[in-house]
Amino acid sequence: MIYALMIPLMAFAIWRRVRGTFGRQPIRRKRMIARIAVFTAIGALIGLGGLHNPRLLEGLLGGALAGAALGTVGIKLTRFERDAEGNDLFIPNPWVGGLLTLLLIGRLAWRFVVVMPQLQDPAMAHSGPAIGNSPLTLAIFGLTIGYYICYFAGLLVHHRRFERAQLAT
Repeated sequence: MIYALMIPLMAFAIWRRVRGTFGRQPIRRKRMIARIAVFTAIGALIGLGGLHNPRLLEGLLGGALAGAALGTVGIKLTRFERDAEGNDLFIPNPWVGGLLTLLLIGRLAWRFVVVMPQLQDPAMAHSGPAIGNSPLTLAIFGLTIGYYICYFAGLLVHHRRFERAQLAT
């Protein structure tokens, strides 16, 4: 039952993420700060869940570090501009966000395929096979979390620089 509720929510979240990867996006400082806080909280909660198995925690932390490096690359490939009404916009590189989204969707789909037979077995259904009970899955979660924390923080910093440059001209 939980999976029946989670799959449509995940599909909606993925659709929104893909939509936000392409084209001009308005800069919304409060939303970006809120997203940084949410991703930090999610990373901390997943990290706390991984304390019982150091391999899971290593996967999460390694993925987060790689995600931060990828976020730095994503910021360098992002363009900033101002529209006719004077609103500040950013244009993210579609390849970085798109590939990261595909990697996350692919890994989650693979884990569902692996876990689904365990869910069919009544004896295993009560033990609760975890979708994130794999170091590789947590590395990809960490990659996503690290990327978006670094990317949104970088957007805020570069937007401030963009505003100053616009005022100077």
